[in-house]
Amino acid sequence: MTVARSVALFVVAALFEIGGAWLVWQGIREHKGWVWIGAGVIALGLYGVVATFQSDDNFGRILAAYGGIFVAGSIAWGMVADGYRPDRWDMIGALVCLAGMAVIMYAPRSH
Repeated sequence: MTVARSVALFVVAALFEIGGAWLVWQGIREHKGWVWIGAGVIALGLYGVVATFQSDDNFGRILAAYGGIFVAGSIAWGMVADGYRPDRWDMIGALVCLAGMAVIMYAPRSH
């Protein structure tokens, strides 16, 4: 699997997980109802499905690497969906997480 395909899968997974969690949040905290909650639950399930398409066989590695995508993606989602304005420490933290994701997922390994 190419790095580009792997990154694309991480991005799609992030859209489902972060979007799903946001829908549940909106359904409960913003009182938008069960349809929003149900859509969020479905999206969260789809996140789990998309993650299985990564080529690495190690669940722990995939989930750990995805953590970096989740951090950066959550900040980006907040900016777009909720008008959140991250400060420099948010941005530095997200970049550190993305660097960690790249090391975990794409560092050369001897097999």
